[in-house]
Amino acid sequence: MKPTIGFIGLGLMGGPMAKNLARAGFPLVLWNRTREKAEEFAHESAGSDVKVGASPRETAEKADFLITIVSDPPALEEVLWGQDGALEGLRRGSTYIDSSTVSPDLVRKIGKTCKEPGVGFLDAPVTGGTWGAEKGELVFMVGGEKEVLERAKPVLEVLGKRIFLLGPNGAGQTVKLAMNLILALQVEALAEALALVSTVGIPGERLIEVLQSSMARAGVLDVKAPLMLKNEFPPSFPLRLMHKDIRLALELAKQHGLTLPAAAASYSTYDSVKKSSKDDPDYAAVARFWKKS
Repeated sequence: MKPTIGFIGLGLMGGPMAKNLARAGFPLVLWNRTREKAEEFAHESAGSDVKVGASPRETAEKADFLITIVSDPPALEEVLWGQDGALEGLRRGSTYIDSSTVSPDLVRKIGKTCKEPGVGFLDAPVTGGTWGAEKGELVFMVGGEKEVLERAKPVLEVLGKRIFLLGPNGAGQTVKLAMNLILALQVEALAEALALVSTVGIPGERLIEVLQSSMARAGVLDVKAPLMLKNEFPPSFPLRLMHKDIRLALELAKQHGLTLPAAAASYSTYDSVKKSSKDDPDYAAVARFWKKS
């Protein structure tokens, strides 16, 4: 009999992750801020052991493992400490895994809260995009105790291809923010370069051809360059979330007396595009900053 998994957050990443757990035969108890989405998921999973929890607390009460993946720190705090919050329902001996991208301070607070009632906790943000979530090929950046991670591996290995234990609670979030900062800067640099060559009449495709054969070769070229060239930005990783992650990285740096000038400039650009966008685009839409100029 496989352990029951409580799963909170059925968005772009959480939905596919929960589907992979259901396919692997784990009993699921779901909760989503929009209840209709959880009920639709359960209806589509007919034949699997999938139920909808009445609240985050009930979802946690029924779970051996609880996984949350929500949009930002306020959303996570509401799920955990709000009315009928999940932390009230976690049982001694259960394991809580948060795969949201939030601040290291927040997950350290969660870790301390979980310790007293005997709940194992891992901060385990992910990378890999929606395609990685769908294929079960995510990469987990984990902060927590090795013993807790070993207990959680049978669950995480359904969802991901690589699991990195990076240190105590907070380490996973710190590395995730640093990695996303690099991705944000890479995509903005690509957008600037495309704007430069197109302004002088050289097709952006020619720049991409050269980049793919140069020291500037990067994985984001394969995924984001086609979107920029077509000026189409269906969200795999929404710009609003990258904007949030750059802000969290800047806040973390400030706490430690560190200046991040490139990050600060990039945040201003993403902020401008976020405010001017009437849709919910992928973060590659940072290229719109130059399109409107």
